[in-house]
Amino acid sequence: MLYMHDLWVNWFEGEENGYNVCRFHEWRKEDGIELIDQIPLLKVQEGLFNHIENDLQDLPIALLQDIQRKTYMKKNQERHTIEYAAVITNGTDVLVFDTLGYTSPVKKSRLIPRQERLALEMVQGKRAANYIIEESIQKEHHILSLDPEKMSGLTRRERQLKQLLMMALDQLKHSDHPEEIRYWLTEWDPVHYPSIKDLTTEEAWNRLYEETCHSWSKLHEELCGKMVKGQPFFETIWQGEHEKVTQHMKSQN
Repeated sequence: MLYMHDLWVNWFEGEENGYNVCRFHEWRKEDGIELIDQIPLLKVQEGLFNHIENDLQDLPIALLQDIQRKTYMKKNQERHTIEYAAVITNGTDVLVFDTLGYTSPVKKSRLIPRQERLALEMVQGKRAANYIIEESIQKEHHILSLDPEKMSGLTRRERQLKQLLMMALDQLKHSDHPEEIRYWLTEWDPVHYPSIKDLTTEEAWNRLYEETCHSWSKLHEELCGKMVKGQPFFETIWQGEHEKVTQHMKSQN
């Protein structure tokens, strides 16, 4: 078995979509970067790589057995054993996961570019291990777990705010004030107010969702900011993203 040493990882916990496991260029100073002392490196088939990168379902038992207690992390100069963790690659992309002792990839991380290149070099010419995914539920994307195409090309901040907007839209759909849906659609598209007022609640919501779930723009951000106002949980996320931008700009000056 191949092993990698002294890896820097930036764990994203509970993320079922690979687009939320940020690449190195999107890591932030406040992220909890950790150092892995030793970890197995596996070349796996494309299907399994995608299964781990974009889902939180159980991993093949044979894979778990192969990597069990073979990862070590250093904390405060002490070496700790990790139950199930590994670096995996399909030959073109690389991902690290840690199950936290469970059977699914609870924590995931990318690598820094130099170590990513090293992982790809180490498996070059080697055959991919054939681990069988015994049971797999077909993953369905929805408003709170958007299809990767709807997140393509967005920055970390834009993805976070887009997810926040989708959460606000989902809450709006199930609120006790359906008349608000036409109001927010008018905020989004004031030019078409005459036709919007004739839409049913369902038609208005579907139109608002379909028009906002693609790409990201200043209009998206403005709508998001207005919709979350007065909702403490959503406002905390909103303010957190804006504070991070301010801190980043200060650090650049």
